[in-house]
Amino acid sequence: MRFSARTWKAGDNINTDLILPNRAFYLTPQEQTQFVFSANRPGWSDLVVKGDILIGGHNFGMGSSRPAARSLRNLGLACLVAESINGLFFRNCVNFAFPAMECPGVAAAFVEGDVAEVSFEDATIVNRRTGVRLLGKSMPAELRAVVAAGGLFPLLEQQGYIASRASA
Repeated sequence: MRFSARTWKAGDNINTDLILPNRAFYLTPQEQTQFVFSANRPGWSDLVVKGDILIGGHNFGMGSSRPAARSLRNLGLACLVAESINGLFFRNCVNFAFPAMECPGVAAAFVEGDVAEVSFEDATIVNRRTGVRLLGKSMPAELRAVVAAGGLFPLLEQQGYIASRASA
């Protein structure tokens, strides 16, 4: 997985309630996208272009296990690169096929709008404006396979462990 796109920045301790607020919880997954970060960045979801990259601070995705990673993916973001990612949120990123990587120093290396080149194969992040190259924490091949398959449920369907949701 490789991505090259404009970046958006989020700060430290971004919780899942900010990403997917309670008022949007019972909407369809696609309707939920209009509420992503609506409390701290009203209208932001209308500015995101498919393929954009989110740069986060420390402890990104803290809080509940709500499907906030799915909302980021459905919004069209290509991936998340953050200083550190809450463990439960990271696993939800994998389960919902939203590539995520921890990378110390990434928040300071980018200003919003910079273009990032992100490679999950070699865990590198490059700022095309400044040339700064960072090494992130590599996602294990098994987890990259889950993301490449479209998420946990599609992978389990492909492997015959669960019935296809299309036939249900």
